[in-house]
Order: sequence, then C-alpha cells, then structure tokens
Amino acid sequence: MGYLFTSESVSEGHPDKVADQISDAVLDELLAFDPNSKVACETLVTTGQVVVAGEVKSEAYVDLQEIARRTIRRIGYTKAEYKFEAESCGVFSAIHEQSADINRGVERQDPMEQGAGDQGMMFGYATNETENYMPLSLDLSHKILRVLAEIRREGKEMTYLRPDAKSQVTIEYDDNGKPVRVDTIVVSTQHDEFIQPTDGKQEEADRKMLDKIRQDVITILMPRVIAEIHDPAILRLFDEHITYHVNPTGKFVIGGPHGDTGLTGRKIIVDTYGGKGAHGGGAFSGKDPSKVDRSAAYAARHIAKNMVAAGVADEMLVQISYAIGVARPVNIYVNTYGRSHVSLSDGEIAQKIDALFDLRPKAIEDRLKLRNPIYEETAAYGHMGRQPQTVTKEFHSRYMPTKTLEVELFTWEKLDYVAQIKEAFGL
Repeated sequence: MGYLFTSESVSEGHPDKVADQISDAVLDELLAFDPNSKVACETLVTTGQVVVAGEVKSEAYVDLQEIARRTIRRIGYTKAEYKFEAESCGVFSAIHEQSADINRGVERQDPMEQGAGDQGMMFGYATNETENYMPLSLDLSHKILRVLAEIRREGKEMTYLRPDAKSQVTIEYDDNGKPVRVDTIVVSTQHDEFIQPTDGKQEEADRKMLDKIRQDVITILMPRVIAEIHDPAILRLFDEHITYHVNPTGKFVIGGPHGDTGLTGRKIIVDTYGGKGAHGGGAFSGKDPSKVDRSAAYAARHIAKNMVAAGVADEMLVQISYAIGVARPVNIYVNTYGRSHVSLSDGEIAQKIDALFDLRPKAIEDRLKLRNPIYEETAAYGHMGRQPQTVTKEFHSRYMPTKTLEVELFTWEKLDYVAQIKEAFGL
C-alpha cells in the first residue's frame, strides 16, 4: 500500500518570515561593510513593534531602524489597517557585543583552523524526484506562495491579497516511493475585507469573500503555478480529483505580525526539506557563516545534491556534526535509504565524502563564498532548492560610503562537484 506525505510553506509576509528577513537583512548590511563580522541577530515582530536583539562583533555600524523598515516595506506591509506598517512601527534595538568566550573558540592564527561557532549536528538532503533535487511536496508548496506573491505585487488580479499566507501540499506515493498524484492542496491567504455586509449580515459577506477567494485560487493561482512546471512526470500528477482547502477557517483578515507574533528561526522545516530527511534543530537566519548551524547545513545540502546528481543514489541524507571551537567535524553520516547505485556501504560513502570535501568551517566559507551579503534572499521560500545566480547588490549607509558588490547567491545549489564524484565512485 502507498502512502501520503505532506509539506508546508509560508509566505514572505508570514510573521516568522518577516522576522527572518529582518535578521538576514541586518546580517547582509554588516557583511557588506565588514566581511569579518560575527553576527547572531534575532528579531521579534508583533502589533506595531519590531525588537532586534542579539550579539555582534563588527567594524561596521548600521542603521537598524532603516534596515527593518526597508525590509518590511519590501514585503508589503505598507498600510495602516494591517496594524503593522513599515513607516509607523516601533523598532527597538537590544544588540550587544559577541561573547569573548565564544569568540576565542572561533578565531585562530591560522584561519583554516577556525573553530566551529557552536556544537551541533546539521543535515543535508537531496532526492531526484524533482529537477532541483528537492522533495516534491515542499517544492510545490514554495511555488504556490511565490506565485501568489507575484499576483499580489502585480495588483491586476486577486487585488484583495495581503502579505501573510500559508500553503500545504500532500503527495500520494506508491509502494516504491514514487509520486503518483497530488492529493490535497491547502492555501490560506490573508485578504482585505473586500465585501461589505448588507443589512448587518456579516456571515453572508464572509461567505461571499470565501467563495471568491476559493474560485480565484483554483482558476487563477493554480493554473499559473502549473504553467511554471516543465517536467511532464510532475504535470501528470495534477488531476481533477485534487482536494482543495482554501482559507479553511472561513476568514483571514487579521494576519501578519498583528495576528501572530513572529520570531526568527521558527520555520526551520519550511527553510529546509519540508519534513523529509532530518533536521538538527539549528535555525539559519541572522547567523554569520562561522555558525555551523548555517554553513554546515549548506555544505551538507551541497554534498547531498551533488552526490544524487552524480548518480551515487536516488536519495541521500548527510549528517555533519561539530564540537564548539573545534575545526574538524566530529562525524560524517550518510543514509541512502537503500537507494544507492554503488557497491559501497553508506559508511564507505561517508569516508569518500570526507576525502572529497573539506568540512572545516573556514573551508566551507571559502568554497561556498559565504562571507558575502547573500542572505536576505534566503529568508523566504526556502534556503534549499533555489537557483544559483550572480547579482549586483548596493548597500547605502549614512556612516560609510555606498558599497556595490557582485555576489553569488545559493552557491550550495551548484552542481560543481559532479565530475569529481563520478571519478571517485567510478561512475
């Protein structure tokens, strides 16, 4: 008998993602003006208020208020009725200096012997069920919300949309772990009160709004999502029997940070693999790459993706663990779920990975170019499965000259080790 598997995503306007994006925007600004910055930035957002806290060691000085307001404005919280608005919200800073006890374990005379910024275990995962080697349920969940945000910004259709939204996709698999069909799609989107009650009949107005949103999700949003899918095998999974749940509570006007308090680091499964594989528990946003919670998780994804793309296995989980202040990982673990294509045990595959990839924190930083301001783009719609690209970014400061930098985004998604892996495994 087959099984069902579900993943969720949340939009850039979800309160936790607002917090993530502010934290990563602060990180980017500090790295732009001082690439050696050590940053652990946490953000809380609630009705009319932003609180930025954490530890920083940097030669740069940045305007936290302007960074927060600029990020909130970009996301789309620009109206007073949202009860959280870029120009009027309060921004409170509780940033202080990084602990000297942590810093002494990280910085070394030989940069390559830089210690891990914390202990912990990090996981990377890849599967060949999609073109970007991501779990299908999560890939579709992200895609639904990216397209919904595009529609909101265009302002031509579904003009009632507000920034907060969530999606969820359930895929039916057969006994061999192959996707058979899309079973259920859930879309919850914040919206304006775009139909006013007549004769005080609020329930009737709410029902009409819900009917309109449901119709638009099925006839406007989903056709645009499906049009972005180019793999015929995935297109065949969409049929007329999909169950849709659209705004299942019946109404979603109160949302964003006014509806729920948002915190940095509360959407770690959305950020990674949607529940597939595993997660070590460490969040990403607001952390500079000396924190292996972030950099080693990216390295593990880079390894798993290149290994699957090279044909070592159809699916792979890679775990890397560290002790704080120690450069070399405590262990490398591999699980191919019985779907390996090489005559080696998973332990032997792990040994080959250790020989192919230098997993000291500084080596990861250098290989994946992580000391650049590349992080705000990661803070919504997932850190994994994204398109590597080179962009030019400009950073303005009232304290320092403007910085214009060309940076590579999502370097851990590059398939740049496939040839080396094939040679090492005789593929």
